[in-house]
Amino acid sequence: MHCIVDGLAVEYEDIGTGKTVVMLHGWKNNLHTFDAVTLQLSNSFRVIRIDLPGFGGSEPPPADWKLDDYVGFVKDFLAKLDIRPDILVGHSFGGRITIKGIATKVLTAKNIVLISSAGVARRKTFKNSILAVLAKIGRVVTAIPPASLWKQEIRRKLYEAIGSDYFRAGALSQTFLNIIKEDLGSFAKDISVPTLIIWGDEDDTTPIHEGKRLHQLIRGSKFQVIKGSGHFVHQEEPSKVAGIIREFVL
Repeated sequence: MHCIVDGLAVEYEDIGTGKTVVMLHGWKNNLHTFDAVTLQLSNSFRVIRIDLPGFGGSEPPPADWKLDDYVGFVKDFLAKLDIRPDILVGHSFGGRITIKGIATKVLTAKNIVLISSAGVARRKTFKNSILAVLAKIGRVVTAIPPASLWKQEIRRKLYEAIGSDYFRAGALSQTFLNIIKEDLGSFAKDISVPTLIIWGDEDDTTPIHEGKRLHQLIRGSKFQVIKGSGHFVHQEEPSKVAGIIREFVL
């Protein structure tokens, strides 16, 4: 399905009946990340998934967006289609949008589910500091022939070592930087709606200690860890994730 929101062509899917679940995907992903869990939920819920601007089948933002722009976009999308979410689900980057939107009351939902959500990491680590220095050195080195001939590949390897999606962000590189620099810890404290946090204990993108911190910040939240799963726990264990969500909201 397609619609126009804030002048952007947007792709979304709407399936099932019952309480309304709205799902927001992670960075460099799209609505299909939720295919398996949607299949599990759509027999008892109305599930709406959206490609956020710049991803999947939706047009990119017209400028370098910040997190607030994505929050505002989701608000306008929901208003456009007259959707009032009972459950708002955010994975990783989608979790950032959910945390900021619910905390500031720009978005509303009766319950929220945060899956491997980004935004509350204490990122200043010795390892990252050293790798950041190496990346700066790499920029200098790749300016000198013959290394300059392999500049893109060298930069890609360095950013991968740092664990950053910056290189792969392409036209959204500045948007990516705008978003990751915002610490949402203070906003998480302001969330008062029932919150379910789902994490894989082998997540190496948003490690489990970030999930534990989020759990501590959001009063009354429920923290569910799925053993043996990584960052895409909803893809790896869709039946378990759907079951946990169903138990939480029904």
